[in-house]
Amino acid sequence: MGLFTKKPIDVLLAQANEVGEHTLKRSLGWPSLTLLGVGGVIGAGIFVLTGQQAALNAGPAIAISFIIAGVVCAFAALCYAELASMIPVSGSAYTYTYATLGEFFAWLIAWDLILEYGLAASTVSAGWSGYFSRMMNGFGVSMPEAWTKAPFDFNGHEIVRTVTASGAETYLNVPAMFIVVLMSAFLIAGINESKIVNNLIVSLKVLIVLAVIGFGALYVNPALWHPFIPAAIPPNAAHPQGQFGLQGIAAAASVIFFAYIGFEGVSTAAQEAKNPQKNMPIGILLSLGICTVLYLAMAMVLVGLRSYTELNSPSPVADALANVPQLAWLRQIINVGVAVGLASTILALLYGQSRILYSMSRDGLLPPMFGKVNPRTRTPIWGTAVTGGFAAIVGGLFPIGILGELVSMGTLLAFVLICVAVLYLRYSQPNLVRTFKAPAIWLTAPAGALGCMYLIYKLPPPTWARLFVWMGIGLVVYCGYAYWHSRYHKKKQAEG
Repeated sequence: MGLFTKKPIDVLLAQANEVGEHTLKRSLGWPSLTLLGVGGVIGAGIFVLTGQQAALNAGPAIAISFIIAGVVCAFAALCYAELASMIPVSGSAYTYTYATLGEFFAWLIAWDLILEYGLAASTVSAGWSGYFSRMMNGFGVSMPEAWTKAPFDFNGHEIVRTVTASGAETYLNVPAMFIVVLMSAFLIAGINESKIVNNLIVSLKVLIVLAVIGFGALYVNPALWHPFIPAAIPPNAAHPQGQFGLQGIAAAASVIFFAYIGFEGVSTAAQEAKNPQKNMPIGILLSLGICTVLYLAMAMVLVGLRSYTELNSPSPVADALANVPQLAWLRQIINVGVAVGLASTILALLYGQSRILYSMSRDGLLPPMFGKVNPRTRTPIWGTAVTGGFAAIVGGLFPIGILGELVSMGTLLAFVLICVAVLYLRYSQPNLVRTFKAPAIWLTAPAGALGCMYLIYKLPPPTWARLFVWMGIGLVVYCGYAYWHSRYHKKKQAEG
């Protein structure tokens, strides 16, 4: 029926060598690719979810959660690096799955990635809003809660209206919407302009992280690390899998896996990378390695500065520093730096999503407008605008917690298919040129897939229901449009 039509790898390689106004511009070397990955990884995960998951699930053992997520992610990263060096075109997991497992699986993973990247940008924008409000308060400007908090929240059972401490309702998270629109505008302006903005912001963000780690380490109270693994709390309605203990560590790892998706965004830049066969693996693996070290250090410092029970807020880093009078001078610097730094994460996520839509459109699975490139800036304007609009609306309406769980689900599913795809290609097409090969592939790929599946299992059950609804919508779109407009499906039919 054409559902499992595969996109020929020779066609993908031909696309990688295309030039002209309709193609993307190659201008990213491995330093920019690494910074793109770091920009995507160092974001809401380190500045927001670290504190929240320590408070909700893991306690000081949040460091173990990061190690678990990082190890699983490393297996997936090795598989990504091999595929990126072998098939250097935009589209990330979607393109790789199309070439290996067929169109239907490619569509499912692409629809999943739309959810992943769109909601990831929304999630980070919600975290950005919290730090932005604290930054403005530090300058003496009071931000109205009704217009800086999402109007909806999730109480463990259902979505409810959000109310402020005074009992008033909230209406819209305007700062979250603003930053998404601003980063979308930078992307539309052109890849060179976006690269310069991203490199500057990421450099500042890493300096901020190092400042928190360096100065914060001087005032860490080791007593706050005990008990390192808090006693387990039995399952309840709000936490059906339980909190703390080993269950809480695994639950936190499944949620903070969201924090690692930035390295995957590097693979979406393949068609804008110089010498992608060499530079893509470097960018993917180096960004993941740098960020894992920073995550572990930041996690230990945060729970050493303030009790983990007090870190469940939109700005836990600032809250932790507020507990140490000697670090009062650093709090506003952190608020400013994080507010600026999270912007680069949003930029990286919007970038990745727009390039996936670009690839899908060129394959006929989405309307042609998503594949149109501005001849002057060589950027996909419509894909960026639609992605930014979706992310802005969702970020303005929903809180970071409910969004982060869905993003982790989408990320993990994509990683499972990538691990399967690289193993399949090793078996089916062993003679393909691979400038980078994942070591011990018969261990690396299965370990990555099984590790991701375990973390999926540990996600809260309501996340599954939301995913099934989204996938159901995706199947309707595929059957109603993509199946009938698929470029390679129609080509196969024409060939008889």
